[in-house]
Amino acid sequence: MISVRDYFKNKEKRGKKVPRINYIEKIKSHKFMIFYRSVLLLLLAGAAAAVLFIQWRNKIYTQYVVTSSVSTTKPQSGNMVPFSNYLLTYSKDGASCMDAKGNAVWNVTFEMQNPKIDICQNVVAIGDYNGRDLYIMNTGGLLGQITTNKPIRNFCIAANGVVAVVVDDADLTFIYLYDTKGEELVRLRTTMKDSGYPFSITISPNGTLLCVSYLFVDSGELKSSVAFYNFGEVGQNKTEHYVSGYDYLDVVVGYTRFLDEKTIFAVSDDRIMFFEGAQIPVTTVEHLLDEEVQRIYYGTDSVGLVFNNTDNSNRYRLDVYHKSGQLSHSISFDMEFTDIVFAEDQIIIYNESECQVYNMKGVEKYNGYFDKAVYSLIPGSSAYKYTLITADSIDTVELK
Repeated sequence: MISVRDYFKNKEKRGKKVPRINYIEKIKSHKFMIFYRSVLLLLLAGAAAAVLFIQWRNKIYTQYVVTSSVSTTKPQSGNMVPFSNYLLTYSKDGASCMDAKGNAVWNVTFEMQNPKIDICQNVVAIGDYNGRDLYIMNTGGLLGQITTNKPIRNFCIAANGVVAVVVDDADLTFIYLYDTKGEELVRLRTTMKDSGYPFSITISPNGTLLCVSYLFVDSGELKSSVAFYNFGEVGQNKTEHYVSGYDYLDVVVGYTRFLDEKTIFAVSDDRIMFFEGAQIPVTTVEHLLDEEVQRIYYGTDSVGLVFNNTDNSNRYRLDVYHKSGQLSHSISFDMEFTDIVFAEDQIIIYNESECQVYNMKGVEKYNGYFDKAVYSLIPGSSAYKYTLITADSIDTVELK
């Protein structure tokens, strides 16, 4: 039995207020601390990544290491060229493709007197200059064969397999467009009197635009005309699909090339020209050249012109233009080179025994010698990794 005194004591205790804990404020404070720490960690991680990137970007490589090697035998005859991430070998007797491990992917036999090739991404056309046969392949094998009714003078291929072929006889010249099955898509007729002779041709990767450099004589004066044809909807109502063109007096525009679907460059004996437009290309930039162009190279975003160097002791100068038409930088070098390769963010100059690598700002990243003769170099999927083709092996190497 509870006494009266105990009852009142318990009542007092019950009457006292217990302080409330503000759980909402505590949760907010805890979430803020987590957010603050997360942001701080992200900032620290970003700063560390930036430091590592700058160190990697500014790194100068002094050697290379062979990460893998496969024994193989270089063909006794024929030409070897990089083909996407594969290696293409072609000769008068046929063509073959192998991967970076030396495995045969496909082999096509034919008979040609003077085989020429044109590559666009992972598609290649091999045609017999002055002959009548042309083969179309991709990295998977043969796509089709075309036989023309007149001798082949020039050709180019799009990434979708559409090929433009220049054929002629004594009086007339035609430009045909074929699909991979050999079906005729378009026929353009040219004469020296009307439009001139198609000296150089190039087709856009999607096969929609064709650029032709014509050479002709007008009133006793030599002229070149760069003409554009659109085989899509825009050119359907145009005469022979012609949508734009530009004339150049007393020059020969000997080289034309698409860099992408809408960017084209052309090189004459006195200038380099850039054009842009996915439907109706227009001229954007021209640079006059005081020296004779020795070689022409290009990548997806850049064009390189090689000149004999007269300013210093180095033998050659490579002028690099961005696809916008602006001169990016120049590289002076003394090597007798086999090839110059424009890869992603790098330019590789090499011959059988020596290699120089530059970034796209013209900074030298590597300058060294191969351990054995190299016949072809293929950039790898990662920066500063390459596949080297030698007489007895296919080596995968990485700069260190």
